[in-house]
Amino acid sequence: MRNIIEETRVILPGLQALFGFQTIAVFNDRFGDLPEFARDCHLAGLSMVVVSIAFIVFPAVYYRYVGSDYLYPQMLRTSTRMIRAALLFLALGLSLDMFTVIFAATDHILASAIGAAMSISLLLALWFMLPIAARRAARRRGPNTNASAPVPASFKE
Repeated sequence: MRNIIEETRVILPGLQALFGFQTIAVFNDRFGDLPEFARDCHLAGLSMVVVSIAFIVFPAVYYRYVGSDYLYPQMLRTSTRMIRAALLFLALGLSLDMFTVIFAATDHILASAIGAAMSISLLLALWFMLPIAARRAARRRGPNTNASAPVPASFKE
């Protein structure tokens, strides 16, 4: 559980900074000049970041309220799933914002859609597809007998 909370401490400041920059954009004069669909994309992206923050903070809040004496393996699995869900919502939010930024810079819907699609593809590949493939390959190889430290429970799902 301690590893999970440390992971969330690393991710949370970046999410907070992103949320701040997304919020400031609404007060920019050019934001009002964007078409409604572009503003809606930005607001949807902002909403996705809020959901991501909620999921990221959950493990620490749960740990604080329940305490270490009452932790159980299900809590570790739930926390791991929350972090994965947070990253999924973050990827969606970033991609929607990428659409908005590209549209604001180019005024081309197709370029914006391609940029958003490339963003979501990259993030999903790096944050989900590659790690899942690596986990499957590691499970096929069997236990790592050369490991100097035990594998954290958060990675044993």
